[in-house]
Amino acid sequence: MRRVLRRTAITVTGFALLLVGVALLVLPGPGVVVIIGGLAVLATEYAWAKRPLDSLRARVERLRRRKAT
Repeated sequence: MRRVLRRTAITVTGFALLLVGVALLVLPGPGVVVIIGGLAVLATEYAWAKRPLDSLRARVERLRRRKAT
């Protein structure tokens, strides 16, 4: 029962952050940052949410290496 409540709370929180982030793409605010935060919350429970974050981390790492040289 406790696991179900935790997963439900994570799902609701993550999707709420995603919706707010999408709204902030057209409203003033850090939409992309909030979307990434929502994906990070969802990634604690769902593999499909972890994949885009892993891809983003790899891109950032490549850019970091490119800038360092």
